[in-house]
Amino acid sequence: MLEWMILPYKRYFDFQGRSRRKEYWMFVLLFVIVYAVFGALMFSGGMALDAAGAAEPGAMFYLGAGLIGIFVLASFIPALAVQVRRFHDQDRSGWFVLLNFIPYLGGLIVLVFMVLEGTKGPNRFGPDPKDTNGADVFS
Repeated sequence: MLEWMILPYKRYFDFQGRSRRKEYWMFVLLFVIVYAVFGALMFSGGMALDAAGAAEPGAMFYLGAGLIGIFVLASFIPALAVQVRRFHDQDRSGWFVLLNFIPYLGGLIVLVFMVLEGTKGPNRFGPDPKDTNGADVFS
């Protein structure tokens, strides 16, 4: 399972080819786990009271926020690349990623596309990632 989570990092700048749903959703699961851990770190930092009695974030809060920031910066390109490859798996252009910029509906539309199964067999972006030996079941 861990190999599926880190596969987009191994294919860091690879915008060619296709990616399975499993690769995409395991990468999303990695994001959820990392956000939960660093969010818990931020929460554990809590709010400290200063001399005047006003609440301000503690050191652990800033550590968690900094780690989340570093993770997001390091993961931006792989996240974009795996989403492009996911669109390629459905025989769609990678430019469909720009749907994310449509307010309110864009993210929902992309979510639906990420759930859909890819095309069976090879398409214009490469061979089927689910078909490891290239054999057609119905031939």
